[in-house]
Amino acid sequence: MLLRKITLEEFGAYRGKQSLDLTVKKNKPIILIGGLNGCGKTTLLDAIQLALYGPRARCSGRGGKAYDTYLRESINRQHDPARGSAVTLEFTVTVDGKEHYYRIVRSWRTSGKTLKEFLNVFIDEEYGDQAKPGRRAQPDPKFSKVLSEGWADHVEDLLPLEIASLSFFDGEKIESLADPERAASVIESAVHSLLGVNTVQQLRTDLVALQRRQKLSDEEQHLLDNIRAQEEERDSVQAQLEVAAQELAQRQIQLAQARRTLDTLEREFEREGGGLFERRVEIEQERKRAAERLAELRASLGQIAAGPLPLLMMHAQLKDVRAQAEREQSAAEAGHVLSVLEERDLWLLNILPEEAREAVVKTLAADRTKRSASVVLDVDFGLPHDAVAQLNLLDEVVQRDKARAAELLELTAAAAEELVQLDRQLAGVPEQSRVEAIQEAREEGLREFARVQVMVDRDTERITELKRRREYVAGGLERAHNDFVRTKVKAEEVERIIKYSEKARGTLERFGEALLRRHISRLEVAMLQSFKVLMRKQGLVHDLRIDTGKFTLTLTDAQGETIDPGRLSAGERQLLAVSLLWGLMKVAGNRLPSVIDTPLGRLDSRHREHLVDRYFPHASDQVLLLSTDEEIDEYLLGRLQKSVAHTYTLVHDDTHFTTSVVDGYWWNAGAPHVA
Repeated sequence: MLLRKITLEEFGAYRGKQSLDLTVKKNKPIILIGGLNGCGKTTLLDAIQLALYGPRARCSGRGGKAYDTYLRESINRQHDPARGSAVTLEFTVTVDGKEHYYRIVRSWRTSGKTLKEFLNVFIDEEYGDQAKPGRRAQPDPKFSKVLSEGWADHVEDLLPLEIASLSFFDGEKIESLADPERAASVIESAVHSLLGVNTVQQLRTDLVALQRRQKLSDEEQHLLDNIRAQEEERDSVQAQLEVAAQELAQRQIQLAQARRTLDTLEREFEREGGGLFERRVEIEQERKRAAERLAELRASLGQIAAGPLPLLMMHAQLKDVRAQAEREQSAAEAGHVLSVLEERDLWLLNILPEEAREAVVKTLAADRTKRSASVVLDVDFGLPHDAVAQLNLLDEVVQRDKARAAELLELTAAAAEELVQLDRQLAGVPEQSRVEAIQEAREEGLREFARVQVMVDRDTERITELKRRREYVAGGLERAHNDFVRTKVKAEEVERIIKYSEKARGTLERFGEALLRRHISRLEVAMLQSFKVLMRKQGLVHDLRIDTGKFTLTLTDAQGETIDPGRLSAGERQLLAVSLLWGLMKVAGNRLPSVIDTPLGRLDSRHREHLVDRYFPHASDQVLLLSTDEEIDEYLLGRLQKSVAHTYTLVHDDTHFTTSVVDGYWWNAGAPHVA
């Protein structure tokens, strides 16, 4: 496919009728279109896809909007909506060695509250014969009602929608293709659609259909009607699932944005002391309790100090009092003994004979004299007879109060330290005016995040339910097909058809597997060569492999170690994604145009030169570059000039908010610099 011309009529910012000649020349495959941000480069890319795919087009400005809403908003704001807008795309396609010329005119206008869309397809079946002598100077396409009514199916044969995403892409978003899961999906889709593997699968499907096409009985007709009804339900569920998946992707983007906003607010809230501000009342209550606890401990210490505890400072004096009490107690005990002995001595003298009394009297007198010496004290305080017991009890009380006082002192110190720490925290609490605004923003961010999270969960549940429904319908459809086939195999002819169809399907399956392995092998070589051509670090990636089952992409270094794509820089990941697309185009034979919006984002100067010198001139037979003046600047334009067939500049009128197309690029002689 080669794009020939695109015409925009009152589409988006494009006022009036604007046309771009997209024909390429030999060795000059590049159409360079310059425009500042907001001038309509992406709108031009959207217009190409809209013309081809209509409601299925993956336009950047559509988002989650309904198709009718998107078309209404695409009408130039200064134009009458009742007269509407239109996009015309002209291109050529070679089929079976013969070139056909197509003109697609998609237009729409409003009528009251409704919107009407029109699609007219024109084709020149004889365009390929113009290479012969006497060929027409211009194509002469004729209106085709059949193609106009069945264009949605026909365009899938020319350029499947899944493949269009590889041919028409935004350079700023291409880095996502370096993600292993995203790359696996792209590789699988491309290998099956772009490289023709799905043709083999379609042949197998056609053989199954052949088995089922026979003259139908009433029972068979009922089975077939049942199959058709279930197929319609399956297609409906699949369409709902695709819409739900798109909506979920948008919700997840919104959720990620809400999460980043909330994280930023949380960090700012913490930086301003918001955590302490929220705990202010709690900290004040803790300080009040700590102060009360400290007062209680100090009161307890005062009570202990009012008791016998101060006597600890009179330890020596108490020791002397104890010794005196013991002496006085001994003297009192000795005095009691003397009085008893005197009574005993009188009793003893009364019972002794007269002749023995004198000697006994002397002995007893000497004993009493000796005992009387211990009764006499130098100092006699007259302490109570239980003074020693009282002093022992006093010692126990003092030691108990000493231990309690030590415990209270330790608790008092800890309480005082806690009070100091709480005072410091209170001193660090910011004023309400400093955090009030950010606190409100943070609470709003929390509410927004919760709202989007609920929507994401709802969409996820819906997708899960639709997948279950799809599996249920697919199971019923398979059973219906089996019932239908079993009904038809009663006939000998059907048996023969089934026999040889199964054999052919087995052959096609083996052929498909071999074809897949061959394409994967070629794609590995093409991607690795492309990556090495574009990369500044030649030794970074030594080998590249694609799994034939899961289509996952694996990079290895010179030591055979796997390279995580996350280790690559943003520019290197973008080059890896470009290499994936370039490799696919090489293996496919460069038969599709490449339309690249914002082609040099996130790349340094060396990598930009590599793309300009090594990729753009060889990316495909036709390359449309939609660039700003800072991407392909005057220097890079000079390096690219020899490969450029046409240059255009999108000029935006900031007064009327409209865009017009002029010939030439910013630094070309034919185009003035656009401020």
